[in-house]
Amino acid sequence: MSTVPFIVEGRGSGVAQDIAVQGEHSHRFSSDTYPAFGGQDSSPSPLAYTLGALTSCNQISAQLVAKDLGVRLGAFTFTAQGDLDPSVFVTGAEGDANFRSVSVQATVETDAEGEAFEHFVAELERRCPVTQLFRRSGLSYSSTWTPIPLAG
Repeated sequence: MSTVPFIVEGRGSGVAQDIAVQGEHSHRFSSDTYPAFGGQDSSPSPLAYTLGALTSCNQISAQLVAKDLGVRLGAFTFTAQGDLDPSVFVTGAEGDANFRSVSVQATVETDAEGEAFEHFVAELERRCPVTQLFRRSGLSYSSTWTPIPLAG
């Protein structure tokens, strides 16, 4: 199977950057960081974007898996939290600059219940590239998925 390239170009000064996503429809977004890390907090930080990438990739993966399993889905809600010890990042302390832990709380409207829902979640997390990046990075990763009945 061939690969699909994902290409971004970044330009900036200081800690702020403008990012252009290459492709059929180019997209642009900006990043900055908190004042404690030298930024102006004018745009989300790269760490916030990684957590957003995690939740949105889970939702995309869920759609693909649901189609394969014959599961119906409705609305999603997510909360993702990453706990970071900034001492390596900011002061150069010894250790790992990664999040110490990441947790995801997800609620989805679905017709899947019980073991069918558990299988659905396991498969979407297995197939989600961003979930796999987090899980394989060595941090403590947890997720809690809650099904709720489909609306109307």
